[in-house]
Amino acid sequence: MQIRQFRYSADNFSYLLYGRRSAMAIDAGAVESILSYIKESDLHLQYVTNTHMHPDHVSGNREILERTDADFLDNQRLRKKKIILLDDEKIEIFHTPGHTEDSLIFHTDHHIISGDTLFNGTVGNCFTGDLSAFFSSIKQIFDFPQKTVVYAGHDYVRYAVQFARTIDPDNPDLDRFLAQYDPSHVYSTLADERKVNPYVRFNDEKMIAILKKKGLPAETEFQRWKSLMEVY
Repeated sequence: MQIRQFRYSADNFSYLLYGRRSAMAIDAGAVESILSYIKESDLHLQYVTNTHMHPDHVSGNREILERTDADFLDNQRLRKKKIILLDDEKIEIFHTPGHTEDSLIFHTDHHIISGDTLFNGTVGNCFTGDLSAFFSSIKQIFDFPQKTVVYAGHDYVRYAVQFARTIDPDNPDLDRFLAQYDPSHVYSTLADERKVNPYVRFNDEKMIAILKKKGLPAETEFQRWKSLMEVY
């Protein structure tokens, strides 16, 4: 399975997943770029779908569906199907509530399209208010192999590193993470995230010490997650 990333607006990303012939567009705001790539690559757009239904992620749906014969896969349909096949290659769908109740991630080979659940270096806002569900979603993501590549819904890398320094200014991995940042192809691995993303470092001894020094609840995994999400 191949993955192509397209930037649109200031920092949003669309993705095209494709096999030998068929393709699926996810958060297809970059309509013209997606359609041009499909034509140049002699692909057939079979599906259009979304990681979640926030306006900035669904903005391209109507136009790309009007200009192709693609089938729209809505959130409920995806949750029921759980697996999509493109040219006999498997794409797995996981429900990851937290940022929004309808948030999904797409997993194929060693890649995830994580929407606004997990960014490169940070996590999404918990608009649902359900920190427990969000915590479960993050834990689910980190059950994947550590070499798994994270393709997120936005490019927040510079902001994420800057913010991470306010929590753990002596973290040497932040410089390395920023040095490998390429605005034309934005990604990280789960291994990277465990080193630089403060919100997923709730089991890191240094992060636990930082929370305890600030007098924040840090006895359990969830307490540490909750402290990070509520205080930072």
